Amino acid sequence: MSENATKQHVEKKVEQHLESVNRELESGALHNVQLMLNDLHPAELAQMLESMPQRRREFVWETIAADTKGEVLLHVNDEVRAGLIENMADVQLVAAADGMDTDDLADLITDLPDAVIREVLRSMDKQDRSRLETVLAYPEDSAGGLMNTDTITIRSEVTLDVVFRYLRIHGELPDHTDALIVVNRFDHYLGQLSLRVLLTSDPALTVAEVMNKEKPAIPVKMPDNEVAQIFENRDLISAPVVDAENRLLGRITIDDVVDVIRDEADHSLMSMAGMDEEGDMFAPVLVSTRRRAVWLGINLITAFLAAWVIGLFQTTLDKVVALAVLMPIAASMGGVAGTQTLTLVIRGLALGQIGKSNARTLLWKELGVGVLNGILWSVVVAIVAIAWFDDVRIGGFIAAAMLINLITAAVAGFSVPLLLRRFGMDPALGGSVTLTTITDVVGYASFLGLAAWYLF
Repeated sequence: MSENATKQHVEKKVEQHLESVNRELESGALHNVQLMLNDLHPAELAQMLESMPQRRREFVWETIAADTKGEVLLHVNDEVRAGLIENMADVQLVAAADGMDTDDLADLITDLPDAVIREVLRSMDKQDRSRLETVLAYPEDSAGGLMNTDTITIRSEVTLDVVFRYLRIHGELPDHTDALIVVNRFDHYLGQLSLRVLLTSDPALTVAEVMNKEKPAIPVKMPDNEVAQIFENRDLISAPVVDAENRLLGRITIDDVVDVIRDEADHSLMSMAGMDEEGDMFAPVLVSTRRRAVWLGINLITAFLAAWVIGLFQTTLDKVVALAVLMPIAASMGGVAGTQTLTLVIRGLALGQIGKSNARTLLWKELGVGVLNGILWSVVVAIVAIAWFDDVRIGGFIAAAMLINLITAAVAGFSVPLLLRRFGMDPALGGSVTLTTITDVVGYASFLGLAAWYLF
């Protein structure tokens, strides 16, 4: 089954369960609801909870098994998680945190009340508490924040037969273990021994003879989006994490990287609309209104700026009505073209594909696209305008304005994300508003300005 087919299957399953749960809740068949919920993975339960209005969500949350709630809390977004935690007793929260992996607990514990955090730490043994403190010492969006300290290490001088016997004594492997990490007696990272090599090689060989020394470790302070790129580019299942002195601290596994990729995608999509990817879809009306009002207000200011530019040419518009009819075309085409470039650049920045070495080449490429598209569509619009209004001058004005605006859109779509990033702002969040303002102003000013200059 392909990746898209699998995703659609999961989404369809959650949607079907959501409909069934809602139907059973309305009929009062609570036992059936509990049976349905027990059939779902924590991630599917989280998706279902996010898809429910708050009152129904709270009721369903009470029905979910206590030993599953910790995993579910990890998968819901921040705002939904905060609401669920707020309605849980301290005893329930401690029980939900019990038995969680170190990296998962590190993601959850900072959202818990202080009294619960103290109780969770008190219930942990010294080794687990030390592991948790190690992970919490690093930012959540770094390799250190993603890593799990549950690792199996071996020495390079021992034979594979010794490794086999050690693993049998150990009893089990951590989840997503595809290789054993090789270190020296000072815990400095040396390389990895894949399980495939371990199983197919002569047991008399030493680890040093068959281990992979070429697989680099991930620096503990590396941003999580760069970690995700490494996993994607190298098809990794797990990777060791080291400090500045190459000392092994833990490892990152593919399940945590998938979460990073999903969060990045959600952030890019929601930020384009000035919204928060961690927001609750069923948040109260007043809360949602307040959040969206900010960006609507910013957009209104930019709209007034464009209207002011139009107002400068009021005399021209009064005398040539056709200009008012055609005026939005140049601005609209520039906005679409600029958004195409903007999206391309934001994606390139997110994937680390744009830097000083290739930025100028990409700019010239986008300028070329803007010029060719400008020539193509300005000719098309000019022909339509001339046929419509029987005026060659009007066709010339709109053609020239469109060419100017599509070139401007290419430059703005390329430069706006880079400038916003340089000033420490999120390109996905402020890029579209800034770009739209530029293309609207240039589109109106060039079209009306050319008409005013020639006609008057």
